Amino acid sequence: MIWGKLFGGGGGEQPGPRVAEVRNITIGRQVRLDPLAWRTLEGATFSLARDTLEITAQGIIKLDEGGYVHRFYTDDELMLQAVSQAADGSDADDFTLFQPWRSAYPANRGEREAFLTRLSRPRFEEDGLPAFDRYWYEGDEGTQPPVRLWEAIYHERDGEPVRHIRQSCMLYVRAVPPAGEELLLALAMEPEGGDYTHEIMIGLAVSPGEFAA
Repeated sequence: MIWGKLFGGGGGEQPGPRVAEVRNITIGRQVRLDPLAWRTLEGATFSLARDTLEITAQGIIKLDEGGYVHRFYTDDELMLQAVSQAADGSDADDFTLFQPWRSAYPANRGEREAFLTRLSRPRFEEDGLPAFDRYWYEGDEGTQPPVRLWEAIYHERDGEPVRHIRQSCMLYVRAVPPAGEELLLALAMEPEGGDYTHEIMIGLAVSPGEFAA
């Protein structure tokens, strides 16, 4: 990755972390959440029984149009996401917290294509969930292709990425009283050397004042 550098031996400078530290959040750290971020939402699907995240893995996505997506994972696949323009995450100002809702292994190409077709529509409907409207392409009621990303996943701050995951995804939103929003992130994920899966995650935006590391 772009942060990694190799140094010679013999007392030279030691290699630095290959992943960003965003508001003190990185692999091996704890993130403390303000549970009021979700407890004040009436009828929200998102809910957590704890207010502390143990970060054990980290992902980085470089966006084609510029900017970076930093993802911080727990062992049970909760994900805190930050978006920044700088590679080191120093200007991150967009934070979201997601939890897994459903995971599936498509049986054939037809199921894969059907899911991608769903991601192209302006509304996402899933059994057991309310309907969500497309967040990206706001105001466009036509079909739009899913956003395609490559994510590098790290288990150690100064190590090499353990895998790369190709993703086709779309973000959706719905209003939740009294004045909140709930998010749905739908992804088709294809890890290098791994199984192709369909993932649905439920989340919400969190402000910097609602978490600390």
